[in-house]
Amino acid sequence: MKNLNVLKHEMVPEHTIMSDEEVHELLARYGIELKQLPKVLVTDPACKEISARKDNVIKIKRRSLTADEAISYRLVIDTKMG
Repeated sequence: MKNLNVLKHEMVPEHTIMSDEEVHELLARYGIELKQLPKVLVTDPACKEISARKDNVIKIKRRSLTADEAISYRLVIDTKMG
């Protein structure tokens, strides 16, 4: 069986791990805390593919028909929900 890179599938948006500086700027821009970000499990196939670890913040870029590009952010958590 071949190894499948889920990020190469046309239906999977681009996932990147944000730097500490980028995360700080994101939280300051929106006036929020890290724990307020939407969550994604460390076991998610895309997180595994980019070697994301607990407490990383993932930037997800999706194609959008109305906005051309939609960006969302997710905090990586472990399977113990936190």
